[in-house]
Amino acid sequence: MVVRSWTDGRFALVQAVGDLDLAAVPRLREELDRVLAPMRGPQLAIDLTEVPFCDSVGLGLLVSTLTRIKDLHGRLILVVGPGMIHHLLAITNLDRHFELSDSVDGARQALAA
Repeated sequence: MVVRSWTDGRFALVQAVGDLDLAAVPRLREELDRVLAPMRGPQLAIDLTEVPFCDSVGLGLLVSTLTRIKDLHGRLILVVGPGMIHHLLAITNLDRHFELSDSVDGARQALAA
């Protein structure tokens, strides 16, 4: 998995490319920890549009990140396109708990509002 991140004040974007599975979770967790450490009331978007597969460990990381963001009085938006990740969130009813966007620009505008 390749993980990139950008920050702009209180807004941060973390982009994941590749499968979000047991092998990749430590890399994504490390980047999320690095990005979130200095932030207070973080406004975070995680771009999963280039993640074709997510296992239960990856899903667990997303849920724990949402909990962490809420504890910091922040906001998290997952950027997902049609496909496996969107379907996974729907069948687990997690789409009711996560804010979703179909584009990074849409997530950025929502977080800025």
